[in-house]
Amino acid sequence: MTTARDIMHAGTQCITEDQTLDQAAMMMRDLGVGSLPICGNDKKLHGIITDRDIVIKCIAEGKDPSMCTAAELAQGKVTWVDAETDMATVVDMMGREQIKRLPVMSDHQLVGMISESDLAKHLDDRQLSTFVEGVFARP
Repeated sequence: MTTARDIMHAGTQCITEDQTLDQAAMMMRDLGVGSLPICGNDKKLHGIITDRDIVIKCIAEGKDPSMCTAAELAQGKVTWVDAETDMATVVDMMGREQIKRLPVMSDHQLVGMISESDLAKHLDDRQLSTFVEGVFARP
């Protein structure tokens, strides 16, 4: 059985909730990623910030990314999956929740992320089609 741990991108780095969005953008650039998990001072996962979030919710709103913090963009419910969750459940969850990035947790710790590219590398055509239809086909 293939699990979330088998396909996740390990070594995921967090941005803290008090770091600014310009710092988030630099981290994304340096790491070559388009999103970062937001970890609180309590060491818990508080959300995910994407490069699109920075553009749409900060810059396009006329805000200064050197003054806005990651916490300001962290949104309520954070969807995540346990590292031992089977792939069918992961694909179903991502499609149902219409999410493109999924944090992977083990023993209450963030251990990785699953992205669209991780799915493309590890899923068969049927599974990938299910994911794409779930995430992109709905209004």
